[in-house]
Amino acid sequence: MKLPRDINASGLIKALQSLGYEVTRQTGSHIRLTTVQGGTHHITIPNHNPIKIGTLSSILNGIAEHFNTTKEDIIRRIF
Repeated sequence: MKLPRDINASGLIKALQSLGYEVTRQTGSHIRLTTVQGGTHHITIPNHNPIKIGTLSSILNGIAEHFNTTKEDIIRRIF
């Protein structure tokens, strides 16, 4: 499944809220999100418009690893 090419930080944050992520802090242009579902997990996303495709892929890989699933499943769930 293809990654969306035009996603910005606010759109990604809204999509990740369905997985239980909440904004915990922001330092400069980086936003830290945390979830406690399946154990505590932190991710940092850049506040860019759009988020580079490699960065988005890396973020989704980390989320998929935390939830013990595939990146494609995460993409289907949030987009």
